[in-house]
Order: sequence, then structure tokens, then C-alpha cells
Amino acid sequence: MIKLLTVFCHRKNFRDKMLHKIINLTVRDVRFPTSLDQHGSDAMHTDPDYSAAYVVLDTDSGLTGFGLTFTLGKGTEIVVCAVEALARLVVGKCLQEIVSDFRGFYRLLTSDSQMRWLGPEKGVIHLATAAVLNAVWDLWARTEGKPLWKLLVDMEPKQLVSCIDFRYITDVLTEEEALGQIKDQMQKEGYPAYTTSCAWLGYPDEQLKQLCTDALKSGWTRFKVKVGADLEDDVRRCRIIRQMIGPDNTLMIDANQRWDVAEAISWVSKLAEFRPLWIEEPTSPDDILGHAAISKALAPLGIGVATGEQCQNRVMFKQFLQASALQFVQIDSCRLGSVNENLAVLLMAHKFNVPVCPHAGGVGLCELVQHLILFDYICVSADLRNRMCEYVDHLHEHFTCPVVIQDAHYMPPKDPGYSCEMLESTVQRHQYPEGNVWKNMKK
Repeated sequence: MIKLLTVFCHRKNFRDKMLHKIINLTVRDVRFPTSLDQHGSDAMHTDPDYSAAYVVLDTDSGLTGFGLTFTLGKGTEIVVCAVEALARLVVGKCLQEIVSDFRGFYRLLTSDSQMRWLGPEKGVIHLATAAVLNAVWDLWARTEGKPLWKLLVDMEPKQLVSCIDFRYITDVLTEEEALGQIKDQMQKEGYPAYTTSCAWLGYPDEQLKQLCTDALKSGWTRFKVKVGADLEDDVRRCRIIRQMIGPDNTLMIDANQRWDVAEAISWVSKLAEFRPLWIEEPTSPDDILGHAAISKALAPLGIGVATGEQCQNRVMFKQFLQASALQFVQIDSCRLGSVNENLAVLLMAHKFNVPVCPHAGGVGLCELVQHLILFDYICVSADLRNRMCEYVDHLHEHFTCPVVIQDAHYMPPKDPGYSCEMLESTVQRHQYPEGNVWKNMKK
């Protein structure tokens, strides 16, 4: 009897321990001075310091979840404040309680009757929500001992779809339709990538040429160029890139929201001789009709329109797709409200037969988005035509499980979690403003 009682208590304690109650949430402002070398520079963001609001969830079981949302330096402290305001909705909850009703938890964070006034699901509050959700997904994947993409792939379709909030998008995608779109396949090869690291707007010509030469030797065949500051300079730089990469490799251009609609059409038409596959973010990320007009005008030139990295949410994506404003959809692992919302966008894009080519320019974004593209290929699209994921060769050394690129392809991560844990030494050195990196810059 005593032995049976001991076994029962042991099992009960183990079961209770597996509840993984979240007992603490910390968030830190981590910044990297990438503006010193013009990494990440484009026509609108001339001096970005790649940064993150970095969230850590501690549990009573000893397991920890890590999440982040990407920023450009100034203002990260505002996102940190927003995360701290959301902490009361997270601390005290058990992981099992969250994942058994993930849709409800998502709505809890985005629909607080007072906090939603700051959004809803837009801007700073959206970034803060994404950082928290990323940490929850990371924690869940770690408890299962799986990388996030494998956690998603192994889920029963009903469980997967239950993580998505279909409110406001049922006129385009219902829960029943989403279930019908999820396939049962497995990923065996790497996912094709394109590089932006060769042609940041602030790079001098010699650096640009050398980076293209090095990339070609490493097997890269898809290149993106930042444009939009000066037309004559864009023509010159695009000519250099096209000459360097040859006529058969793929070229994309990215204006980072620089132009009005008419200006975008005129400017890109003058760059058509370089045969770009797409123009990315030609105008305001909120201008759905503007993107539709640009798309229609550039179609005869064989140039598509891509956007989404700064799209507000799944509701705006719905309207972009309905308006036939995009030939390529881009998702962002942070700004789009984390995995939950990206799942909805991937399924909507599939329904409209628009290929997804995710954005990944920023600290940690390559690490995160690789999980989403693997899930998309394995369970949704099963198609690599006109599909690729951005890659930038910056700051990966600061992560415990950095992204792996082979022959210009993302290789599936194997470590449990969402790949967004930073080295603690990195966090301490780069925490703003007290980290040594920033203290030394003030001297």
C-alpha cells in the first residue's frame, strides 16, 4: 500500500511538474551598433541599429522559453514597456493551460479591454505581443524536445488550426477550409534562400562588388538590392549587380516604402532593364489600393510586387490578397504577431496561390523564420516554385542555435525550441544602455 501510494505521489508530482507554470517574465533591451558599418541601410532606414526586445519566461519546472521582437534601435525601450504591461496576463499561467486554448490566449493578449486601445494588433503593442508569443512557442517546443517546425508538423490538423484566431478573416478563410489545406508531408532538403547582405544602400561600390563575388563563389544565385534614395544611383548600382551576377541569376529590388504610388511606377519602370523579379515595399505598407495600382502597372513589365514585412496584421493581408495587390507575400516572424498569426497568413496565401517569400533582415529573424518556411513547405504549399527566404549574414554568432546555410539553402534546425535564445554574454554586453558595448561607445 505504501509502495503504491509512493508511486502515485511520484506520478502526481511529475504530472504537476509538467504543467510548467510560468513564474517570471523578464524583458531586456538588446541593441547592436550595426549602423557603424551601414549594415541594414536602405532608402528609409539609413542608420539602423539591429535591436530586440528580448523576453525570457521562467517556469517552476526549470525549463525556460526565449522570445524576441525586432526593432531598429531607438524605441526599443517603448516595446520593453509594452511587454512589461502584458506580463500580468502571462505570469501565473501554466503552459498546458495556454496551449490547450492557444486561440483564447492569443485573444487575451490582443483583446484586453483597455490595452487594445493602443492597437489593436498594430504597432508597439503588436511587437510586444509577438515577443511574448515567440517565447511561449519556444517554451512549448522545448517541452516536447522538438524544433518548432517539427512541433508544428507533428500536430494534428485540428490542434494546429485551433492556434489561429479566425476572427475578422472568415470571409476569406474559415477554420474548415484551413483544415482542408494542411497536407501530410515531410521535409528532406534545405529551403532556397536569397541574400540581401551584398547590397545594403550604404555600401560603397568596391565592397558591393567584392561581396557579390564572394556570394557567387558560395553558391548564391538570388540577390536583393536596396533602392529608392536616388534614381541615377539606383541605375548604376543595379547595373553593377546585374553585371556581377550575370543574366541568369535572380535579382530583386526593395524600396522600403520610399515612394508614392505614381513615383513607384515611374521609378521601377526605369529599372526594368535589369529584370527584377519583384519590387518590395514600393509604398506605404498600409496602402492596399496603392499596391494594387502598382501591381497592375508593372505587370506588363514582368515585375511583381512583394510586401508584408511591415504589414499590420492578418486582416490587412486578407485585403492585400483580395485586391490582387501582391505577386509575392512576405511574412515577418516578429511584427506579424508570432507563429499564431503567421499560420493564418500562410494558409490565406496558399488559398490565393501566392508564393510566400519571407523577410528575414534583422537580428534573429533568420533563426525564427526558418521554422515557418519549413512548416509552409511540408504542410501547406509543398511547392518551391518562386519561393525563397531572405538571408542576411549578420549577428548569427550571438545565438545559441544559429541558422545553418548550405549551398544557399536553409538547413532544417535540429535543436528543440524556436532558435531565438541569445548567448547570455551577448545580452549582457549589448543590453542598452548599461552594456559594455554601449558604455564604451559613449567614451
